[in-house]
Amino acid sequence: MRNLITDVAGLKVGHATDLALASGTTAIVFDEPTVASVDVRGGGPGTRETDLLAPDETVGAIHAITLSGGSAFGLDAAGGVMAALAERGIGFPVGNARVPIVPGAVLFDLINGGDKNWGRFAPYRDLGYAAANEAGLDFPLGTIGAGTGATTVNLKGGLGSASMVAASGHTVGAIVAVNACGAVTLGEGPHFWAAPFERGAEFGGLGLPSPLPALPERPPLKGLPPGANTTIALVATDAVLTKAQCKRLAVMAHDGYAHAIWPVHTPLDGDTIFAAATGRRPLNDPIFDLALIGDAVVRTLARACARAVYEATALSQPGAMPAWRDKWAAGAGS
Repeated sequence: MRNLITDVAGLKVGHATDLALASGTTAIVFDEPTVASVDVRGGGPGTRETDLLAPDETVGAIHAITLSGGSAFGLDAAGGVMAALAERGIGFPVGNARVPIVPGAVLFDLINGGDKNWGRFAPYRDLGYAAANEAGLDFPLGTIGAGTGATTVNLKGGLGSASMVAASGHTVGAIVAVNACGAVTLGEGPHFWAAPFERGAEFGGLGLPSPLPALPERPPLKGLPPGANTTIALVATDAVLTKAQCKRLAVMAHDGYAHAIWPVHTPLDGDTIFAAATGRRPLNDPIFDLALIGDAVVRTLARACARAVYEATALSQPGAMPAWRDKWAAGAGS
């Protein structure tokens, strides 16, 4: 396995990155129309086409999902992904027309560096188009795509991914852009909150510090205006699920954020998670298997959040957030 969301059969991932802009876009493109839903827990979300993902809405499947920087300007990225899919004749049939269904979410990176003086039109539609056309099974992590301009309260954020096989036998994966108001590490040390879920040394292999430090009275927060942060993700499985079951999976997946980021779901964040099921492997038990898949999704998303920061590299600009590896060498102690 690649330890990427593309270990889930039926999807591909592409990035488009503009380092001068200090921003970018990530597109997840499905091989076939795919059942999906969403759950939003942050107080300042930026989303597109999320209403149709409710279990009672008409459209039963989607064609891609877009994660992007750019705040509300980044919502244009989904239009570029739509254009790339429309060129291939992909879309929801309405008479002779085909409409690609591309939900998306954005994070705020407008004041994290880079040249945002783009003129009349923001560049995110073109970035979305490029990301969709670059989609493949292998893709890099860190300061790339939607994670390019991402930060946390004390470290450079980024784009992360992970995968595993659930106890039910189904494959699950996660992809996440971490631009959190809070922290993914404990205090001022190199240890990740997600350490109990780590596999091998995928984000340094340091485990938790011993003894565990006492939590400060005041949690670590960036202190930016509402909506100026946000962690956005897609979790996926090869299971056969309904939209209602995908909704439950998205709800459960937010525990992955809670295990990896402190604090999370604040009024300053727009935390959003999409959940998709590519329908390659039936459930043996519709309730128990879903619980096992949900547990695996929580673990996988927590790991992906840590990998996003561990793999990130700092942007070369005045006042830029340091990358994890700039502060601590891999394998460092407390």
